[in-house]
Amino acid sequence: MESEIFNNIETEIKIILNKALQNIEISSEEALKLLKVHGKEFFALQYTANEICLEKKEDIITFVINRNINFTNVCFQGCKFCSFSLPANHEDAFCLNLDEIKDRVIEAKKLKCTEVCIQGGINPNLKFDFYLDILKVVKEVDKNMHTHAFSPQEIFFMSKLYSTSVENTLKELKMAGLDSIPGTAAEILVDDVRKIICPNKVSTQQWIDIISTAHNLKIPTTSTIMYGHIESLKERIEHLNVLREIQKETKGFTELVPLPFVKVNPILSKLEIHPLNPSYGMADLKLFCVSRLFLNNYVDNLQCSWPKLGPKFAQVSLNYGVNDFGGTLIEENISKSAGAEYGEYLPPEEIIKIIQTAGKHPAQRDTLYNIKKYY
Repeated sequence: MESEIFNNIETEIKIILNKALQNIEISSEEALKLLKVHGKEFFALQYTANEICLEKKEDIITFVINRNINFTNVCFQGCKFCSFSLPANHEDAFCLNLDEIKDRVIEAKKLKCTEVCIQGGINPNLKFDFYLDILKVVKEVDKNMHTHAFSPQEIFFMSKLYSTSVENTLKELKMAGLDSIPGTAAEILVDDVRKIICPNKVSTQQWIDIISTAHNLKIPTTSTIMYGHIESLKERIEHLNVLREIQKETKGFTELVPLPFVKVNPILSKLEIHPLNPSYGMADLKLFCVSRLFLNNYVDNLQCSWPKLGPKFAQVSLNYGVNDFGGTLIEENISKSAGAEYGEYLPPEEIIKIIQTAGKHPAQRDTLYNIKKYY
């Protein structure tokens, strides 16, 4: 029986939402229409995303106990959205040595983390062996610690250091202890946007090739979208379509993590020639909903980013198609350097309380979404 919430909404929107509720794939054009809805149509979109999420996840909201290790902020890429990276000669530049990384992994183990997430800047002073040694250090501390490490940009850089293919680079990393890869460095997978915000980064096709190669080697990855800067709504959907097409082929994405652009500090916020198209609240919620509908049948898990949204708004998102609260993090330097104000760590107890007071059922998971404990 059709919900009363569908009464008196635009026929075209009603048809699209009914398709989604029947698990029929919606098109890019239909998804774009949904990103533009307001009023009753917006509430119907929210209802649809929540119903699909409820059907798949039964009101269970997962989280992972993990810690970030940002091992260097030295980077020569010059991305205009980033306030984390610094030149090597800057007084605040750093690069952790292996002992310092080991100490952080030991701390993660003491805090009962099941995952360490390791990423850094593209530091020209590093050698490929250093990256391999990072992975080996993690497994020396705890052979069962899941190592979620190195963005596609870092892997591309390593392949140049190693003077070999991305595939061979990934094989070496996997043998050294790599378990999965963050699907970062994606930003918006539209080259016209990338030429402005990250001209020195991998192209859209290079990102696709690196991710697809990882999936074909049985190395799972997350996927991300960084939105709310200079991209259009149409380009947000183009990005989601790239992800969907990859997933149809490889089935290697574990989740999508929408990442709203933090505009306080980055140079990108000051470029008058490319004015920002910021995302304010309702637009965030629409993107969560549309992502749930557009990726339905392909990517099961949709994660909110509490460091960027803030815990309160992240809690709201749990009724808009989101089924995962992310991780405890412990150390979060990238959002903080861009001007995010919501801290670096949420203890498991607080995450559990946030989920419960949203009327949902919390569950601790591992990186690959195997449930470890229900609360």
